[in-house]
Amino acid sequence: MVSLARSSLIYESRRYLAAILAVTFAGLLVLVQLALLLGMFGTVSLPVDRTSADLWIGFRDTQSVDLGRPVTRHADAVARMHPQVAKIERYGGLMADVRRADGAAVAIFVHLVDPQPGAMAFDGILTPTQRALLDEPDAIIIDVADQGKLGVALGSIVEINGRRARIAAIVSGIRAIGGATAIASHATGRRFDRSRIDEEPNYFLVKLVPGADPARVAAEIADTGPVQRYSVWRAADLSLRSQLYWLLESGAGIGAGVASLLGLLVGAVITSQTLSGAILASLKEYATLRALGVPNAALRNVVLEQATWIGVLGLGLTAVLATLVAAAGHAGGVAMLFPSWLVFGTAGTVLCIALASGLVALRPLFRADPANLLR
Repeated sequence: MVSLARSSLIYESRRYLAAILAVTFAGLLVLVQLALLLGMFGTVSLPVDRTSADLWIGFRDTQSVDLGRPVTRHADAVARMHPQVAKIERYGGLMADVRRADGAAVAIFVHLVDPQPGAMAFDGILTPTQRALLDEPDAIIIDVADQGKLGVALGSIVEINGRRARIAAIVSGIRAIGGATAIASHATGRRFDRSRIDEEPNYFLVKLVPGADPARVAAEIADTGPVQRYSVWRAADLSLRSQLYWLLESGAGIGAGVASLLGLLVGAVITSQTLSGAILASLKEYATLRALGVPNAALRNVVLEQATWIGVLGLGLTAVLATLVAAAGHAGGVAMLFPSWLVFGTAGTVLCIALASGLVALRPLFRADPANLLR
């Protein structure tokens, strides 16, 4: 019966091609949409993911890292006295307007970091040479994807909130949702926003000594007063918290989820209808097998194997197309993430749809009387 399933697929490949394409469409739609969604919201947690800090101290119950507010004074005092804390540095951010050469204004978010050698903020992106450039007056670093948006090149002079700024370096990997993104030192940031002269940072970044338990240290330096003034998160927890907030609280996350679900439903319906049509076209052949005494279980196995092969071939084509889409997205600076759980989860879901469609397609065969079909 195994050879029958394979040979029928090969001999009648045109008949089953639509089902393979349906599986491919469903898998590609779900995979690419979710990859775009994860990539988009992954940029929200980028300051956490590309920073080597073990713990983050910020305003209490902050929902996302990009929504941080100035933390209370001396929120780092307990952490500085902890024996397993190796380093603490400040991190902040501000929204500003860039005045382009043509006079147009563009919104920009400026990450404020420590320019000293060995600093933690964005050490997964900035080289020591690039970080040293931030110590120069008016120096900022932008993402290569924002060059066209800002109309600048390396060394260009722009205005941020009416203050002079110079593009000291251009990097890749700090682009975020919405406006442009830049990195500057705290001193440069105070020039852009004079109200920040005496303002505390949005976060304190904490580096622990090797072998320290981040969860335990976080609990020990947490604010235990009757009114909590600040919160302490492990880096991974703050990253996940930020992504889940935008995923579940924004319309974009819900919209992408609904679109992915519709893609699965469309793929399931098309696959089921295609398999049903193929079985109906071969109904007399299957009826002959039933008349010869072949049990329904054996026929079911044939159809399920056909559905499995259709699912595997469709997923193979999905993998090829998804690779091309990912390459095009990378070339265009589009953030896309393909974690292993997404790839295998999508593959498993689509394969289950193909198998379920095969079972649904069996109904006209099992309901028909072989004697009537053979007339």
